[in-house]
Amino acid sequence: MTESVRSSRNLHALNAMESNVRLYSRAFPALFSHARGSFLLTETGDRFIDFLSGAGALNYGHNNHQIKAAMTAYLASDAVVHGLDMATPAKLAFMETFSSVILRERRLSYRFQFTGPTGANAVEAALKLARKVTGRHNIISFTRGYHGLSLGAAAATGNQFYRKASQVALSGVTFMPFDGYLGEGIDAAEYLRNALRDPSSGIDAPAAILLETIQGEGGINVAREPWLRSIQTIAAEIEAVFIVDDIQMGCGRTGDFFSFESAELSPDIVILSKSLSGYGLPLSLLLIKDAIDIWEPGEHTGTFRGNNLALVSATAALNLYWRSAAFSQSIHQMGTLMRQRLNAISAAQGNRFTVRGRGMALGFDCGKTPEIAAVAVRTAYNRGLIIERCGPADEVIKFFPSLTIDPETLNRGLDIFEESLAEAMSQSSAALT
Repeated sequence: MTESVRSSRNLHALNAMESNVRLYSRAFPALFSHARGSFLLTETGDRFIDFLSGAGALNYGHNNHQIKAAMTAYLASDAVVHGLDMATPAKLAFMETFSSVILRERRLSYRFQFTGPTGANAVEAALKLARKVTGRHNIISFTRGYHGLSLGAAAATGNQFYRKASQVALSGVTFMPFDGYLGEGIDAAEYLRNALRDPSSGIDAPAAILLETIQGEGGINVAREPWLRSIQTIAAEIEAVFIVDDIQMGCGRTGDFFSFESAELSPDIVILSKSLSGYGLPLSLLLIKDAIDIWEPGEHTGTFRGNNLALVSATAALNLYWRSAAFSQSIHQMGTLMRQRLNAISAAQGNRFTVRGRGMALGFDCGKTPEIAAVAVRTAYNRGLIIERCGPADEVIKFFPSLTIDPETLNRGLDIFEESLAEAMSQSSAALT
């Protein structure tokens, strides 16, 4: 039996046993057996450049050997891996390192709450705390926002595809227009302020205002800094908790550690997950301002909070990449390179596409032709590039390479995308003739 036939049979066996809900194995139908840096390898030896990065969970690449070394040393020492929320040296090292390397350098002060392991777990905890602090129920979320698929998080998520899957009423959330949603010249922040001031608007006073500074799943929609500052001010005016969901855009994706740094925000709660562990291990965290840390002991709990192995890898990532400004600068430089290349690719196709984003989180918007995005992504996979789509109609191609990718690999991936887009355009033109 050839390797190709064996791999095909193995993939078929997996698909036969796994739930119909699987997603990425449909878009990328191969049996991936190894990974390193910005590359994924299949069982048959095919190699793919990875511009997906675990949907943002692998900012430092696959199997980062320096982070792995810290983890293997920890495991070899028989140190505590699972300890509920008990005190351990691994937890202390993470909190002290995060405080000194990240928070104090940015003049921020927060308490740490380790939630369940997923980003949705952290969102649920943040909303629960905001409701407890204010005694209110309503949450203000924004059009095209995405915050997870557990019921509370899904209620704050705009996409109807995800909302319908719950099969229950998703209540307690009022959606307001994100920056730019109402079109140029219309201030969506002032719209929100007026609605909250009007006792006849029908909008209950909110416990929290929850937002992403850049909407990832919503289509790489970038909020302007003045708008973000206005939303923070509005939250303070109405005594609502201001929450920034930095699950996908945090941990360096936009160039700064937090996506809100350039806007000089100071959220009441910051939600972190995905690349927080630095290695793809599940780890989620709330950063909470001291004044609103009013939990009673054990009031919000869970078995898998603050996994110690993930805390070790997270501490290693902080020490490796965030003790100087050099890493942040490199992200901005690579992001500029990406944007220049994508703008040139759009120009070669008559500037019919829009490029947007910040740092190394960029979107290539195919507008009213999502079928071109679909063909381009599928063709790119066949040529050795893994990349995904986002946006309301999956019309935006999302570029999320690892933050540690080298220029040669980045450019090779962009070359593959350029070739794939040209082929998609050619197929589209042929279909119209």
